[in-house]
Amino acid sequence: MTVRPPDDPSAQDPAAPDGGASAPGAGGRQGEGDGGVPLFGPGSQFHALFDDPRWALAVVRATVLEAAHPQVGAALADNSTFVTHPWRRLRNTLTSLRRMFGADEEARLREAARLNRLHARLGGTDSAGRAYDAMDPEVRAWVVATLFESTVTMCRMSGRPMDQVTMERLYAEFRAFLAALDGDAGCLPATLHGFWPYFDRVVAEELENTEAARVILYRLFDRLPAPPLLQQVPTLWAAGRAVAGPVIGAVTVASLPEPYRRRAGLPEMPGAQTLMQGAYLAAGLARFLPPGLLRAEGLAELLSLTPDSDDPRARTVAALQERMRRAAALIRLIGPRAPMDAQTPAGPRAGAAGGEGNGEVRRTAEEFFRQVLDQTGDGFLDWPDLAAMARELCGRLDLDEPEETRLYQAWADWWRELQGALDTDGDGRVSAGEYAAAVPSLAGPALIRVAEVLFEAADKDGDGTIDAEEHRALFRTGFRREAGSAGGTYTRGAFVADFLGFMAGRRSGPYESVLADA
Repeated sequence: MTVRPPDDPSAQDPAAPDGGASAPGAGGRQGEGDGGVPLFGPGSQFHALFDDPRWALAVVRATVLEAAHPQVGAALADNSTFVTHPWRRLRNTLTSLRRMFGADEEARLREAARLNRLHARLGGTDSAGRAYDAMDPEVRAWVVATLFESTVTMCRMSGRPMDQVTMERLYAEFRAFLAALDGDAGCLPATLHGFWPYFDRVVAEELENTEAARVILYRLFDRLPAPPLLQQVPTLWAAGRAVAGPVIGAVTVASLPEPYRRRAGLPEMPGAQTLMQGAYLAAGLARFLPPGLLRAEGLAELLSLTPDSDDPRARTVAALQERMRRAAALIRLIGPRAPMDAQTPAGPRAGAAGGEGNGEVRRTAEEFFRQVLDQTGDGFLDWPDLAAMARELCGRLDLDEPEETRLYQAWADWWRELQGALDTDGDGRVSAGEYAAAVPSLAGPALIRVAEVLFEAADKDGDGTIDAEEHRALFRTGFRREAGSAGGTYTRGAFVADFLGFMAGRRSGPYESVLADA
């Protein structure tokens, strides 16, 4: 597969979506359907479903159907970080959906423009030499179609099917969502009656058993990394994952359309249909819990918290983790005695130079390559990995143009510098071995420029320093005592030095939460 960094990222940015577009067939003002029923925000069907626990199963199913489309599958295989950083991806997706389906029209148009810029940078060729383009209108329509159809299927499988009026309202909302992105929803049928033949045709004629679909079904949940909340109890997480992973995979396979399961050769597991219906019914019981307890974004944020965060909930997280550690220690104490070599503490990870006693994580070059640089998890460093870092930083800072393009261009320039210096075999990418052999030479002029551009983007008020709020916007935490802060600010020199030290694998720091966390 081939993905190349842009020569001029600004040339690839599409125009912002038409601010006056509304879903074809929807009457009234923008954001309203027939009879003045809201298509976005409170009162819409999507707003009522967003925090429904069953929707988690529906989104997994929709993601598989998206990945089974050849163009989407190729784009995911080349560019996505959903395998190595799934919790970060989940949090970002929920935030984006909330903005797109919220009542704030300005926020929706701004988010649509951001998504269009992001997708305009995703293009290349798959392993069969076929071109893919994330801005293809028919491909984007298919992504929206899978979300709508999976939501309808979710309700049907859990024993509470939607009535016709509700389905039509929800369909109008998803078409309005597509119109907000593309300025037009013409690639989706105008009516719900026309949608079902369209969906069946794509499933029967276009979907394939892609690598991305197989990864989601058979690898993602079996190897799902622990969220920051549970990273201190790896044994507990591994045990739960060993049970839940195969169940989620079986439930998802059983829920897929039968024509696709047959064409893709997916296995028929005895009892899978019963297990699937039981999972949907069990998820549906969560509706009896107190309102607001299962707010999707709140849960995603909680899972992402770390004990060193200045979020007030972090204290609760730290106390919970301490209880978990004590419980795990008790289990080890009363359990079978482990071999002596298994009882030896791992100690600090050797390799990279770092300060002793200041909480910094020390890694070998290979560990840093795997945990930070290889964002897509394919075992190599190439442009999609650095583009993923740029995407995350732009999202954290909520950048608009031209700052976003400047940051992407700086990362692209660093990739060209790395490729020229480290790609010894000329295959267009950098292996872990090539990286480890040249770690001391990484902090060249291009990486320094990345740090400077990032500092300028984070310095919102342009005063030449980063204050506590600007620091929190990027890292989601205030200054640490040992950080390079002076007088309540983060100086340009300290910021650049810390960034270079992190990207060269010499020290840890707040960048862990941006680029290394799952």
